[in-house]
Amino acid sequence: MSDRGFLAQLQGYGMTTAEIHYYRPDAPSLLQLFVWQEYDLAPDFPVLFDFLDHWRHEITAALHSVRIAHEQMIRPTEWSAVDGILSIR
Repeated sequence: MSDRGFLAQLQGYGMTTAEIHYYRPDAPSLLQLFVWQEYDLAPDFPVLFDFLDHWRHEITAALHSVRIAHEQMIRPTEWSAVDGILSIR
């Protein structure tokens, strides 16, 4: 059994979070928020832009703004060799 997220990180993907602010046609004066998270490649963000293309074509809500945060979760500095034995009693 393999974890899709871990395998994606090994291929260079990192966790991307997007705050998508939008207006719905039935409440144009109300700014709403949708939070999206997925593993994606920075700085091009192909997965996010595919999702936003889907949004523009399939969802009846006008995009106002998108704020993106991205974090590479696996770095060489996070891995360290441990030489020793841990005994649990």
